[in-house]
Amino acid sequence: MSIKVLVPTPLQKFTNNQATLECSGSNIAQLLDSLEKSCPGIKSSLCDDKGQLRRFLNLYVNDEDIRFLEGTDTPLKDGDQVSIVPAVAGG
Repeated sequence: MSIKVLVPTPLQKFTNNQATLECSGSNIAQLLDSLEKSCPGIKSSLCDDKGQLRRFLNLYVNDEDIRFLEGTDTPLKDGDQVSIVPAVAGG
């Protein structure tokens, strides 16, 4: 199974400056583990000490926010695209 992951610039230090990765996983949680295996250290930037996604990050599966799906249990299928989008604040 191949999932395309779009990585924002601040996290590309973990991906050898690659903006796009191919990973695997049947859900978001497994995808995060797959990302950690191929890019050591990235998961600690994505998840807190309890393993929950950090509040300032948004993940989208095919343009759908996982917060409105099943969170890290959101199922993935071959060919899906996951976007990691840092939250932007300000006025």
